[in-house]
Amino acid sequence: MNPVHFPSSIGKSIELTDERRQHICQHHPDLAPFFNRLGEVLTAPDEIRRTSDDPQVLLFYKFYPDILGGKYIAVAVKINDRSFILTAYLTRRLKTGEPL
Repeated sequence: MNPVHFPSSIGKSIELTDERRQHICQHHPDLAPFFNRLGEVLTAPDEIRRTSDDPQVLLFYKFYPDILGGKYIAVAVKINDRSFILTAYLTRRLKTGEPL
C-alpha cells in the first residue's frame, strides 16, 4: 500500500506510511475505530503544540465528545522535508509543550 498524504492547517502535506499505520494500530488499538478522523485532526485541530523533547515534532489535538465519553485525538507529526505522522493516540488532556 502506498503512503497516504493529508493536507494540514500548517500548509504542509503530512505523510502516513503503512509502517506508522501498523504502529498506531498495534500500540494504540483504542484509536482504530476512529482512524478515519486523522485527516480532520490535521486540517482543523483545536490546538497545535510543539513538544519540548523535539522542536521538529508538533502535536495536533482535536476534541471529540463522542469518543469514549470525550477524548482528544492527538497526532504527533515530525516536521521536516518529508513531514510524516509518528504516532496518534487518544488522550483526556493536552501534553505540555509550546502552543503554536
